[in-house]
Formats: sequence, C-alpha cells, structure tokens
Amino acid sequence: MIEIIDVYKNFGDKQAVKGVTFNVEEGEIMGFLGPNGAGKTTTLNILTGYLSASSGTCRIDGVDILENPVEAKRKIGFLPEQPPLYVDMTVKEYLSFVYQLKKCVLPKDAHLKEVCEVVKITDVFNRKIKNLSKGYRQRVGIAQALIGNPKVLIFDEPTVGLDPKQIIEIRNLIRVLGKQHTVILSTHILPEVQAVCDRIVVINKGEIVANERTQDLINAVDGSRKLVAKIVGPENDVLKAVKALPGVKYAEVLGKRDTDSTSYLIESEDKIDIRKPLFALLARNNWYLIGLEGMELNLEDIFIRLTEKRKEKETRKTVKRVRKAGEE
Repeated sequence: MIEIIDVYKNFGDKQAVKGVTFNVEEGEIMGFLGPNGAGKTTTLNILTGYLSASSGTCRIDGVDILENPVEAKRKIGFLPEQPPLYVDMTVKEYLSFVYQLKKCVLPKDAHLKEVCEVVKITDVFNRKIKNLSKGYRQRVGIAQALIGNPKVLIFDEPTVGLDPKQIIEIRNLIRVLGKQHTVILSTHILPEVQAVCDRIVVINKGEIVANERTQDLINAVDGSRKLVAKIVGPENDVLKAVKALPGVKYAEVLGKRDTDSTSYLIESEDKIDIRKPLFALLARNNWYLIGLEGMELNLEDIFIRLTEKRKEKETRKTVKRVRKAGEE
C-alpha cells in the first residue's frame, strides 16, 4: 500500500533524511518512531507531498506522489502535528470546507454525519472550533483526514498535549480506524506504538535503525530486565547481598516507600531472569519481599541499545575489512 524507496532530503548542506526505505502493507498499523529531530516529520511531509524529496521514490497504492500528486493525495488522509483548523468556523463549516477542498464525491450530509459519528464529535457539530477542548480539536483534525474515505491515514504526533483520558480515547480511535484503513502513526512515545501498532519502524538521525513487528523489536532489545523490589530488611545488607547475586548487573536503593520496607532498582545481565535467585536469597536471610514489578523499556533505552548494536556491527565490519586487507 505504501512504498518509500531510498529517500533522501537535503536542506542546504544538512541531510535530514538519509536513504529511508520501508513498506507498509494494506490494513497494517505502522508506528513510525523516533526522537525529536530524527526525521519523522520530514519523511511524512515527503510521503504526503508537502515536501519534495532530493531523491528517491514514494508510492501510495502504486501511485507515485511526485509523478501524479493529485491522484496520490486523494488516497491519503493526513493529520499534521499541528491540525490545520480554522478556529473561527464551526465544526460543520470546517468539515464542509474540507469536503469541497478535497472535491469529495460521496453524499455530503451522510458522509459528514458518518465521519462525525466515527470520531465522536456529533455533539459539537455546530460549535465553533475555538471553543472546543484540545481533545475535541484533535478529533476534528482526525475527522478532516477521514473525509473522502482515503485508503491511507497518516497521523503525526496525534496525542501531543492531551490529558491521559484523551490520550486513551485517541489511541482507541486509531485502533478502530486501523480495521478499515492502512495507518502510519508517527510518535516519540513508546507506549503509544506498543498499544496500537502492528509493526515499528525506528528512525534516528535521518536513518532507519529498526523495522520489526512490535513485539519482536521489544524482545530484541530487551536483553536485560529492570525490576523494582520492595524488601523488608537491613538496607545496607540487602543492597550488598543483591549486588553480589550472580546475574545482577546493577542495583541501587530507590528509597523507603513505607515504614519498614525499602525499594530497590535491580537490573540483570542480558537474558538472565534473577527473580527466583532473588527470592531464594531473601528467604535464606529471613528478609521479606513484599513487592516486585518489572520496568518496561523506555524510548531512550531502545535507542541506546539499537545504536550500540549498530555500532558493534559497523565495528565488526571494519575489523573484517582491515583483517582481509592485511591478509591480502
């Protein structure tokens, strides 16, 4: 459905996108993940025709965005990071304007009603956009992307600035939309893609550093485990014993959480599960484990590990080249 092939984008002497290549299959929800400044928005702007690539190819449902931009754009519904809203219009006026702008041929009243029902903005249809909450404005932005029933939906940071309840509602909406559309969700929030996406493409410094099924990527980088343990026992003795436990890479005191227990951060070596040895250690010393929870990897952890693995591969390749040259 979506093809991006060897795309480069230069701004003067700065290369913002460097040979980006990936596909998105029909009906797939793909998370486009990266830190701020990684090249996410630039890539999406090229894909949607807002920017031209310095080189490379982008196709939507087989249509080249550069060679046939009008036809390609008809297949795309795009929600930029800043939704393109005219706040002095009512929701009805704005969606009618977008309907005309897109030259939509679907029955207008029925189509707008259906879109509003899907994104749950029927109750604010006649209100001015400037009087709506941030969450409702975001829903109006999604509604304009849905007009014309495009095959592809592209959302750039759709939950930025929303409160936790609104974030959950938007994530659920994207999951529902993914049943009938191909979706690209661009974000720097890892839980967002874990909750919604089938696959993750990670970009860093303009280059793709990972392209995996969501769980495969998490498993691939989750070489070590971080645990938070609440333990009743003498703090210094517990910490010393935990640090000496085989398989423990790092441990520190996080502080007291109640009157008689202390919380500890414990990180294991790669691929080692230290929960059973930890329990046995505490039992031998008559110390009590009253709480244990895993800490999920955050985005920074994933980027560090992906970057480290990439550097290791490059180093190994360099060493092989040097050895081969020496042998010759």
